[in-house]
Amino acid sequence: MPRFAANLSMLFTEQDFLPRFKAAADAGFSGVEYLFPYDYAATEIKQQLDAHGLTQVLFNLPAGDWAKGDRGIACDPARVEEFRSGVDLAIAYAQVLGNTQVNCLAGIRPQGPDCATVRKTFVENLRFAADKLKAAGIKLVMEMINTRDIPGFYLNTTQQALEIQAEVGSDNLFLQYDIYHMQIMEGDLARTMESNLAKINHIQLADNPGRHEPGTGEINYRFLFEHLDRIGYQGWVGAEYKPKTTTEEGLGWLKTHNAI
Repeated sequence: MPRFAANLSMLFTEQDFLPRFKAAADAGFSGVEYLFPYDYAATEIKQQLDAHGLTQVLFNLPAGDWAKGDRGIACDPARVEEFRSGVDLAIAYAQVLGNTQVNCLAGIRPQGPDCATVRKTFVENLRFAADKLKAAGIKLVMEMINTRDIPGFYLNTTQQALEIQAEVGSDNLFLQYDIYHMQIMEGDLARTMESNLAKINHIQLADNPGRHEPGTGEINYRFLFEHLDRIGYQGWVGAEYKPKTTTEEGLGWLKTHNAI
């Protein structure tokens, strides 16, 4: 079975952020991910990882002001310097936390610049980040997000991501394949993951509809987990879902699939 990482931005939110590390370990997770670490000192987070034997799997590059509606800034021509400064900050955190990959959120397409300028900005920012992260021994992934949850988000489909990846031309840029987002945008999950296995460095999950835990919706996760084993996926699968009730009550899927 795949290695599962608890997304601490969505799971165990019954507790404050730092105690969630222990909760994840107690629940059987061996790795953790979350949106951002930047509100805490890297050393504070590192203490939690070490204390509970957890692997730091993933976090995002700084993505602007989340509380004010930013969902990434990588495609915004007016915020290139902010984006590039964020790459340096992410590297500093990753080096303390032992994190070997970070995710770039493209952001909501800005109003004003034409399509060519927005794409050029995104490509150039990705190229900059991929090169700088590679020098630090860190991989870069980019995530496709559905337009229902985040209207106007710039990166939406696997094909679009593959085209951008080719244009960037870096061997240090990969896809983060979120099963929930891609079920909404395109379906054909198993074939898409298999066809693009070498280009996918991280997978995330949630069921659909509702973005709840596996087993609450239409996606056949038992099949998909076994499929990932069959095709030889070696990365982590991040549990990035909204528990239908409480986190603990919704963890039956993890116990079941760890026992397969």
